[in-house]
Amino acid sequence: MKILDRYILRQYVATLLFALTALCVIFLVVNLLENLDDFMDRNTPASIIIQYYINFFPEIIKLLTPVAMLLASLFTVGKLANNNEITAMKSGGMSIYRMMIPLVALSILVSLGQLYFNGWVVPVSNQKKAAIERKYLDRGRQISSLYNLHFRDTPTRNALLQYYDDVTKTGTRISIEEYSSEITPRIVRRIDAPTFRWDSLSSKWMVYNGFVHEFQGDTITAYTIDSATVPLQTTPADIIQLQRTTGELTFDELREYIRLSSRGGNDVRRELVDYYGQYALPFANFIVVLFGVPFSSGKRKSGLALEIGAAIFISFLYLAFTKIGQTIGIAAGMDPILSAWLANGVFFIAGVANLIRIKS
Repeated sequence: MKILDRYILRQYVATLLFALTALCVIFLVVNLLENLDDFMDRNTPASIIIQYYINFFPEIIKLLTPVAMLLASLFTVGKLANNNEITAMKSGGMSIYRMMIPLVALSILVSLGQLYFNGWVVPVSNQKKAAIERKYLDRGRQISSLYNLHFRDTPTRNALLQYYDDVTKTGTRISIEEYSSEITPRIVRRIDAPTFRWDSLSSKWMVYNGFVHEFQGDTITAYTIDSATVPLQTTPADIIQLQRTTGELTFDELREYIRLSSRGGNDVRRELVDYYGQYALPFANFIVVLFGVPFSSGKRKSGLALEIGAAIFISFLYLAFTKIGQTIGIAAGMDPILSAWLANGVFFIAGVANLIRIKS
C-alpha cells in the first residue's frame, strides 16, 4: 500500500469514526428525551436504562453506518479537493479512480462486516431491548405467556390457544380444526380441550378431557377423550419463534421463521423480501461511496454545501427507494431476491454512471 493510500484511509477512518459517534450521540439523546418520562413514571432503575441503551446501540449503528460512510466520503474527499491535494495527486499521475481504490476496498470490508453484525449481533441485542420494553415500558407482551394465539400448523390445520405458558409448556382452551384440502377447504375434524401440555418424552402435544367432532357429509360424530396426543407439528420453540418480531431474529432464525410460516400455508413473500433485503442493506455502504466521492472531488462554483446536500438527498432517496422497490416487488409478484436487490442494482448503475461523467 502506497503512502498516499494510507494517508487517504487515515483521513477517511478518522472522519468516519467522528461522524458515526456524533450521529449516534444525537440519536441516543433524542431517544432518551422521548422515553425518559416513561422510564420515570415506572420508576425504572438507572442501571436498567443504561442496559436498555447499551442493547439499543447496535441497532443505531446498523441504521447510521451508511449515513456516516457518506459523510466521511464527502468531507474527506472535499477536504482533499479544497486543499488542492487532489490536484497535486493528478499532477503526479494519480487519477480519481486510482484514488478511490482504498475507499472502495474499505467500503466493501465494512459492508461484509456489517452483514455479519446486522445478521447475528443486532438481533440478540434487540431481544434484550424488547424484553426491557415489555417489562418497563408496556410495549408488546411477555413472550413466555401468550393469549389468544392463532396459527396455521399446516395448510389444512389451524390451531387456537387461549392461553399458553412457555415456562411450564402448558395452556388452557385449545381448539384444532382440520380441513379436507387447501383449495376447497371443508372442515372434517375439530378437537376442543380445556387443558393441554407438551410431553417432552414423546415430543408431542397432549390434550385432556377433550371433545372431538368429526364431519362426514351431513353426519357429525362426537365423542370425548380423557387424554390423547394431537397431530400438531408446531413445537413450543416454534411458537416462541413465531411471536418474535423479525428484528429480534438472526438471519438463521428468520430463515426458520419463514419455513414455519410457509409450512402452515401462509403467504411469506413479504418475509422473504425482508430476509433478502437484510443481506442487501449493508452494501449501501459501498454504493454511497460511489456517489460521495464524485460529488466532492472537485472545486465547484456551487460550493461544497450544495454538493453535500445533493449527495445526502440521493443517499436518502436510495434508502426510500429500497422500501418502495420492495413494496412494488411484493405487489407485482416479483421474485423476492430481485425485489430486495432492486434498489442496489439501480443505484449501483447510477453510481457507476456518476463516476464515468467526472474528469479523472
